[in-house]
Amino acid sequence: MVLLPRLTRLGAQNKLAFIHASRQNGRFYATVSNPQTVIEKIVQKYAVDLPQGTKVRAGDYVMIKPEHVMTHDNTGPVISKFLSLSCSKLDNPRQPVFTLDHDVQNKSETNQNKYKKIEAFAKQHNVDFYPAGRGIGHQIIVEEGYAWPGKMVVASDSHSNHYGGVGCLGTAIVRTDAAGIWATGKFWWQIPRVVSVSLDGKLSPGVTGKDVIVALAGLFNNDEVLNAAIEFTGSGIEHLSIDERLTIANMTTEWGAVAGVFPIDSKLEEWYKGIFRKNELRRFLSQPSTSSMAPIPEPSDPVNESQPHPRLNPDRLQDAITNRPTADPGATYAARLSLDLSTLVPYVSGPNSVKVATALPKLVEDKIKINKAYLVSCTNSRASDIASAAEVLRGKKIANGVEFYIAAASSRVQEDAESSGDWQTLIDAGAKTLPAGCGPCIGLGVGLLEKGEVGISATNRNYKGRMGSPEAIAYLASPAVVAASAAKGYICGPDSINWDNLPKFERPKISIIEENSESTSAQEVDEASLEPLLEGFPEYFEGPLLFAPQDNLTTDGMYPGKYTYQDDITPERQAEVVMENYDPTFATTAKELRGTLPTSESSSSTRPGAILLSGYNFGTGSSREQAATAIKNAGIPLVICGSFGDIFKRNSINNGLILVESPTLIKDMTDRFAKDGVRGKGGKDGKLTVVPENWKIKVDTRRGKVTVSMGEEGEKVYNAAKVGRSVQELWVNGGLEGFIRASL
Repeated sequence: MVLLPRLTRLGAQNKLAFIHASRQNGRFYATVSNPQTVIEKIVQKYAVDLPQGTKVRAGDYVMIKPEHVMTHDNTGPVISKFLSLSCSKLDNPRQPVFTLDHDVQNKSETNQNKYKKIEAFAKQHNVDFYPAGRGIGHQIIVEEGYAWPGKMVVASDSHSNHYGGVGCLGTAIVRTDAAGIWATGKFWWQIPRVVSVSLDGKLSPGVTGKDVIVALAGLFNNDEVLNAAIEFTGSGIEHLSIDERLTIANMTTEWGAVAGVFPIDSKLEEWYKGIFRKNELRRFLSQPSTSSMAPIPEPSDPVNESQPHPRLNPDRLQDAITNRPTADPGATYAARLSLDLSTLVPYVSGPNSVKVATALPKLVEDKIKINKAYLVSCTNSRASDIASAAEVLRGKKIANGVEFYIAAASSRVQEDAESSGDWQTLIDAGAKTLPAGCGPCIGLGVGLLEKGEVGISATNRNYKGRMGSPEAIAYLASPAVVAASAAKGYICGPDSINWDNLPKFERPKISIIEENSESTSAQEVDEASLEPLLEGFPEYFEGPLLFAPQDNLTTDGMYPGKYTYQDDITPERQAEVVMENYDPTFATTAKELRGTLPTSESSSSTRPGAILLSGYNFGTGSSREQAATAIKNAGIPLVICGSFGDIFKRNSINNGLILVESPTLIKDMTDRFAKDGVRGKGGKDGKLTVVPENWKIKVDTRRGKVTVSMGEEGEKVYNAAKVGRSVQELWVNGGLEGFIRASL
């Protein structure tokens, strides 16, 4: 498959060299004209059903067959969805992993029965299963070698980004996707734009990986990485421990990214070798375990050679190191950000927002009193984190009036912390222990923040109400700062910090370079690079347009919450209330436009319908599916925006609503029709929804082109992504559920 237009992505000198070399060989390889990022290379490995010779890039819709899919306490609803699709067996029993971790403190009969049903399903289908108390799912996925360098692993949980700490592409999916993977082995994904984040220099003593991500989320807080995949690079990475990398990758979720991947390097290789040695010692000293149905090797035999761990073994590691993905010269990034680690001081996130970050040297002046402190979660409850807190609290006591809760990220972590004495040090200081699991981080179990209380935590989220009462205040910080604050009763740093030696910068040195990879003019597309169409999928979508000049239009704006749980609402009724909280007249306007469409399709290759345009992060907010189905039921088969909320995107395509991104088109529409030339104020005529008279849009799904017909003003053509096979498959089958049934 020859993709000539992609030559435009090379610089002039590289382009000429490429053409010359190609002519010398008598061949013309499109692959060289499409240099790939690390993210794109990993996706390439796991993409299926691609036309021969295709190299994937950001923006493409692809069908993915991931290495593993993890579900936790939400496995129950996924089982229900799986069974509702009339599925009787898993496509690949080795692909799913079940980990019970969220509500492990709940000993009620209802919860215990739920856990038993999940375990029974795992046993019936031979799925790796980790029971309550074994640890937090994300920690287990890394600890047991499911997440692996160069692999792609997904989970029905927003912190799947965690796996990027070990060079594994991890991203979140929704429950329906998980059921689909169980049934078919695959799910669709639009490869996100890729942002390069360079971490340069070396952290000063007392500054940690947690401070890095708290500062990044708080200082780059204008959606610079929203819905992007991050590739970390820079000279500072070699100085970050793997635990610190896991912390940073974990919280790229809070920063707004859908993935955050660190490079595969010698430090990671040595870290895994250390795990191998520790596991071998544990096997030698242990007895066979029957507490988990996950494959656990037999204890080591000093005489007869025993079988290696199925995932954590030297041969697999050597393969990962030898075949590590690296970015090609000339790979395209949506933006390049940088942070000089040597200019960073400890940072604290909050109150109640990760987009607010304050340097600790400044915050200590306020002596903010706390009531509770937490060292829990998959973010910062590994052995090194517990050791850091223990170093601060050794020989000290928790302050009067403060409760300090600790929970290891896994039972293995707790074993290590107990063996080192660090766990007992925290208990001696007055810490209250909780079982390995999510607990307070997700707002479940004992120790939650109550009304009027202030807490500081080493977790990943401090949204209002996340860890208890919505009338409480929460801050985030490193384990050492959390422990020091617990000892003194107010937010502070450990005594070991030499404040005079910290960098003297009011703000760390940061920079950002936006790289507009989208050409402002439409490029010619040769016939060989056209997207193949499945039978029944239209080549064109065409109709009048509606423009909602608004960024961050929420799913509540599209479909009010008061209708969300009314299960008897018909498609016709959904069409009557669509966009009600954004523009009460929208439904009527859409109905009027439907009346102007041909009563029957003009040709089998064209799908008529009104086409909705809006701004960026369209569909942010709750995960309600009706936001997508209401738009579709209003006679709108396709939406064009600058960008979409990730969960809304999944819900839309899973229900057969086509989404297209075209930033340049949205810019031109904003300049032309939005009040004061900015989104958020409605149109110049005072209306919230703009309908340009006699304007039409035609979307070419094979070429990735959007043609706007502007009446007597003529036409303008814009670039957009082609509609890939994965989306076409769902559309022609009536959505994800139809696709799954057709695949069985």
